[in-house]
Amino acid sequence: MAENKLLDLSFEFAVVIVNLVDSITAPKSSYMTDQLARAGTSVGANIHEAQYAQSKKDFVSKLEIALKESNETSYWLKLMYETKRIDTFEYQRAEKLCGNIRRLLIASCRTAKEKML
Repeated sequence: MAENKLLDLSFEFAVVIVNLVDSITAPKSSYMTDQLARAGTSVGANIHEAQYAQSKKDFVSKLEIALKESNETSYWLKLMYETKRIDTFEYQRAEKLCGNIRRLLIASCRTAKEKML
């Protein structure tokens, strides 16, 4: 059940990130929007890839990569907000969703590691 929620949230998050990146019109922001797009969409891609992992170890590895990507996404979101490329509403919406995904990833990694022992 948690995995399905994680899959759904990560896809929703990717859609939010793509729409957010597409809406940014600030000049000279392409390097930041590219990084945000890559990290933000990578979260869901790794979670989806984990569903077809070859082993528990591979499963955990993919989720841990997704966790790292979510942390990177938070960095780019904050930077874009602090440099006024995105507004408060966009930042809070995306960061809240990212935080929810991060908490689920932490719990999922912990559970999967415990089952490996």
